[in-house]
Amino acid sequence: MKIALYYRDRHDGVEAVKTLLCERGATVVCYGTDFRSWEDLPDDTALFLSLGGDGTFLQSLTFVRDRGIPVAGVNFGRLGFLTAVRADAGGDWIDALLSGRYNVEERSLLRVVCAALPDGFYPFALNEVAVQRRGTSMLQIHVRIDGRELPTYWADGLVLSTPTGSTAYNLSVGGPVVMPSSDVMVIAPIAPHNLNVRPLVVPIEAAVEFTFHSREEDALITLDNRSCVIPSGTTVSLARGRYGLRYVSLSDDNFISALSTKLFWGADKRNTR
Repeated sequence: MKIALYYRDRHDGVEAVKTLLCERGATVVCYGTDFRSWEDLPDDTALFLSLGGDGTFLQSLTFVRDRGIPVAGVNFGRLGFLTAVRADAGGDWIDALLSGRYNVEERSLLRVVCAALPDGFYPFALNEVAVQRRGTSMLQIHVRIDGRELPTYWADGLVLSTPTGSTAYNLSVGGPVVMPSSDVMVIAPIAPHNLNVRPLVVPIEAAVEFTFHSREEDALITLDNRSCVIPSGTTVSLARGRYGLRYVSLSDDNFISALSTKLFWGADKRNTR
């Protein structure tokens, strides 16, 4: 079984994982030495292992792309909401991965079509697509859903989130928590200047398009943890990606457990038993 290890910083924890995998008979290829991009990731890779935090996990998407390789996250970071297991959880999780004792969830992606994206910019996002101001002036954002225009947003920006990303930037700007298996997208304004504007949940199959205007002449567009500057007046189209990310879960109640243990969902002394 060939496993690709991806990490941002190579340290003792990474070496320990590599050693345990090799001891159990896995063939391991490492980022930086055996592959450096999606183009030279070996074709026979059976599992992509992200070693780090959520940012490292999100970057994994740019390597596996449409190849259908399952991605598992090992948390060496702080929150690690997307990761399947903590690095200090012992070696049982390695045995579970190597023996196939895990679940694979198909997570939806958002695909962006925008003429202003630089050449080579990967146009898919697992968590969210966001547009936000770069200077002091708010943005005037016109959104159309299946050709129907919404009232104009006057805000610092807009977050368009997948169910997976509902617990990320979307949650920080007041959007709802969404179960990962839901076929929806959340549109949530960032610091809106309209008091009667609230997050909106739409079908993920909907064709969403927005155009923004700003006195600053440009804004920042972000796909997960990758960003670039686009000029005022740019039109951005979003749709569900033609493929998703195969997310490895090591327990049946992974999402609910993560809400409780990492976001302290329902933390209340009355709930203590």
